[in-house]
Amino acid sequence: MPHILVIGYDPDSVDYSDPGTPAGLDKEKVWAGTLESLKRIRDYGWQATQCMVKPDRTAADTVSQALSATRYDCIVIGGGVRLSHKSVPVFEIIVDTVRRLAPGIPLAFNEGPATSLESAQRWLGTNGQGLETV
Repeated sequence: MPHILVIGYDPDSVDYSDPGTPAGLDKEKVWAGTLESLKRIRDYGWQATQCMVKPDRTAADTVSQALSATRYDCIVIGGGVRLSHKSVPVFEIIVDTVRRLAPGIPLAFNEGPATSLESAQRWLGTNGQGLETV
């Protein structure tokens, strides 16, 4: 059974005024989306772990801890992490940490919490055994 790590910003630490943040997004919507994302992956029969990071340099330590806890079959980085104009350096830190600590593990990017499962499926296939063709 594939195990997916989903990395996203802690909703309590998001700057909702950032121009990259979708209009109308708030803490409650992010929490609801996060929980639904994990539920969809689990309902599909895969394991899912959420890694909530803050948009600062502590993100590297948080991701490192998550990656040291278990081996994942795919790592999904949330759209909020990539879209934030003010946090591009944090996005780079996260990608670099994943690259160094989880070499060879597919890295996927969702468009938002609703597409985390599909993002992982692009790399693992629908059966979790990998794509038949690339």
